[in-house]
Amino acid sequence: MEDVKLEFPSLPQCKDDAEVRLPRCHAQEILPGLFLGPYSSAMRSKLPILQKHGITHIICIRQNIEANFIKPNFQQLFRYLVLDIADNPVENIIRFFPMTKEFIDGSLQNGGKVLVHGNAGISRSAAFVIAYIMETFGMKYRDAFAYVQERRFCINPNAGFVHQLQSKRDWRWWLKCRAPSHQKKTKNKNKRDREKILSNA
Repeated sequence: MEDVKLEFPSLPQCKDDAEVRLPRCHAQEILPGLFLGPYSSAMRSKLPILQKHGITHIICIRQNIEANFIKPNFQQLFRYLVLDIADNPVENIIRFFPMTKEFIDGSLQNGGKVLVHGNAGISRSAAFVIAYIMETFGMKYRDAFAYVQERRFCINPNAGFVHQLQSKRDWRWWLKCRAPSHQKKTKNKNKRDREKILSNA
């Protein structure tokens, strides 16, 4: 039986422009329409910059204890996906990959633009952008990491996240092969994990 060869789109070339050299307190455009940055790039004072970039969707990654200061600031203007994730090596981020990819794809396919941020834009948010690139373009971790780092030099996912991303075969199997009984048990938990997508009013 012949192996089925998957076809992936070509990865856009990284541009060497002034945006790449911005301080890490700013967000950088990693792919056309996909930005990665710290929470400071999504604060109330940054609304003019978000609008200038054409941002329509924001993925906010934080843990519960950070919720008082890392939060959606523009619920009436942007669509949010809020994920409760600790920057902890034992945190399972694989379970969040499908919803984040669906959220990003849905935005880009409709002409929107997405900002992904955590607190510093270095570990959690970077891991999800890397995972998105790996899955979308069929890349290995080291290549996806290098591509993102060309655009945002300070990225540094924690060791546990790196291990999960490097085990791509394992996490693709995990996403595909969960038993229906397990899916039923985790339905309510996944609903809480998803938290809420705050729609435009």
